[in-house]
Amino acid sequence: MATRKLLASIGAACALLLSTGCASLEHSAPAAATAASPNRIVMQVSDAEPAKWNLALNNARNIQSDLGAKNVEIEIVAYGPGIGMLKNGSAVAQRIDEATLSGVKVVACENTMHAQKLTKADMTSGISYVPAGVVEIMKRQQQGWSYIRP
Repeated sequence: MATRKLLASIGAACALLLSTGCASLEHSAPAAATAASPNRIVMQVSDAEPAKWNLALNNARNIQSDLGAKNVEIEIVAYGPGIGMLKNGSAVAQRIDEATLSGVKVVACENTMHAQKLTKADMTSGISYVPAGVVEIMKRQQQGWSYIRP
């Protein structure tokens, strides 16, 4: 009998704590957590293949079409062999220009550029630059960006 009373008291105390804890969590949730998060995508392109670049650019265009260009941030990070497709006159240079004009941020890794002895004058206009492509991808993921590697 004493055990039942003890268990009933413990159960009532737990229920009270849980209901109080849940209520305080609801009131303390930050407004940002309840608001819709922005759609942010970072894509890695480290291949020198035009087909991979076209896939990444198609993905970016499709995401903008589906979500609305104003409702999504897209950044394509190029490093390693993929940097060659950002050069003036590359097989996808015109598509990269179109993507940047539509709001897609295309960035080149300066570490790769230095290693390949490329300058900004060698690159297509409209792109941006980051010191290290891999670090840029890592930082974006830490900031909650979705990662895609076509």
